[in-house]
Amino acid sequence: MVGKFERNKDTIQELTESAATRVGAIAGIITGAVRDVTREIGEFVTDGIEMREAARKARNDEQSGASDAAPEPEK
Repeated sequence: MVGKFERNKDTIQELTESAATRVGAIAGIITGAVRDVTREIGEFVTDGIEMREAARKARNDEQSGASDAAPEPEK
């Protein structure tokens, strides 16, 4: 027969193991969420950089195209 002390020890051991497992699972969820949020922020910044570069290229093309364009014929 198992004594009171050993039952209490087993209960505490099970609770501790369960808590450690739960904390580990929660830490994994938080780690994944932080990773996903960081990835989304990085992609958002990359999109902004690409749009800025495209706008700059369009502006440069427009400026160089205006000076290279043939003059319109007079009427």
